[in-house]
Amino acid sequence: MSTSNNGPVLASLDIGSSLVKLVYSVVGAPPRHDSHNMMKHQETPIDVVGVGLAPNTGTRHGVVVNIEATTESIRKAKEEAELMSGYSTNEVWVSVSGTHIQSFDSKGMVAIKNKEVTQHDVERVIEAAKAIMVPADRMVLHVIPREYKIDSQDGISDPIGMSGIRLEASVHIVTASQSAISNLTKCIEKAGFKVMGIVLDHLAASKAVLSEDEKNLGVCTVDIGGGSSKIVYFVNGSVAHTAVIPVGGSHFTNDISVGLRTPQYAAEELKKKYGSALASLVSDEDSVEVEGVGGRKSRTIPRKELAHIIEARAEECLGMIANNIRQSGLQPVLGSGIVVTGGTSSLDGIIEMGEFIFDIPVRRGFPRQVGGLKDVVKGGEFATSIGLLMHGLEQKREYYARARKESGAMFSGGNTNGSLDGFSSKLKKFFNDLF
Repeated sequence: MSTSNNGPVLASLDIGSSLVKLVYSVVGAPPRHDSHNMMKHQETPIDVVGVGLAPNTGTRHGVVVNIEATTESIRKAKEEAELMSGYSTNEVWVSVSGTHIQSFDSKGMVAIKNKEVTQHDVERVIEAAKAIMVPADRMVLHVIPREYKIDSQDGISDPIGMSGIRLEASVHIVTASQSAISNLTKCIEKAGFKVMGIVLDHLAASKAVLSEDEKNLGVCTVDIGGGSSKIVYFVNGSVAHTAVIPVGGSHFTNDISVGLRTPQYAAEELKKKYGSALASLVSDEDSVEVEGVGGRKSRTIPRKELAHIIEARAEECLGMIANNIRQSGLQPVLGSGIVVTGGTSSLDGIIEMGEFIFDIPVRRGFPRQVGGLKDVVKGGEFATSIGLLMHGLEQKREYYARARKESGAMFSGGNTNGSLDGFSSKLKKFFNDLF
């Protein structure tokens, strides 16, 4: 782990099917209070200091298909993040997604020692729930407790300190392809990083965009990425179900490329700048210029033609998500509705179409509680990256606090390598061009 004058450096790596995102942050001081103004000195625990982006052609649907191409993309993102931040680290938290992810529920039961539940009893019952046959070609990523039961009393979220004879646990187990994880890890290590931990993409995104109230009331997060759409359901504050739909933003781009006979990069630009998921929101007078293929001349078409292409794919994508929600049987308990995040969530009209198809409230999800270069990472496409940083901080909170103390950090909220405000305006223009 590396440290700066402001504290430990924390890094997250989101390897998408179209883009590699690497975010560097400095672990800030915990919130402190002021007797005159309680809110004035509230500080976010994570300050983003650098972002590296690189196009990625070596990954498809969350699985590495070209090790050299993926490694090179990670290296480019690393160089960019280090150049922007002035910091470096060799440790990174990584997200994983794709159709190779599978999840299921399991239960475990143990006798309570000394008639009172301790942390050791909780660990034992989780281990009992994990004691299932997992194929040799798969590995367990997460074991997420859903609820506990003591004797005949169920619906318990934290059983420690409670009295009883028998402790049961219902857990949600997420597994991934062993080979897919090995290939991903190989690319990351070849690029000069050590993997601190691997987190399911949509769990990380949910951590960044959801509030605890939403999780307790019941909510579904839909992360529409480049190669797929990832879904995670929360009921009573715990993960109830996860799923992956093999349709994402790259399918929108491909439809535009084929339908308008334009190169992929031009189709992506058209989608981001002029795209709309509802043709009815586009004026009949609006037009866009479409680049030709193979040296052919550019031509001007009605913007509505572009919207019709996107609308057809958006309807299919959201329809598949709605079908998954119905099959899960959890729609009646989604009191907070649906939160849509990821790069494709920024499309005009996607929320309006979602509310019509899902018939429950829908909102866009953006990363919360971020400091530093927050304007750079404010979009839904950075939800996973910020969620990874939050997860890393939670997992290693004591470790980072100790490192912060040992480094003698002085937390003034600034960057000793130069004022963040001093160069953030330059970065805004750079990232506005990208997104």
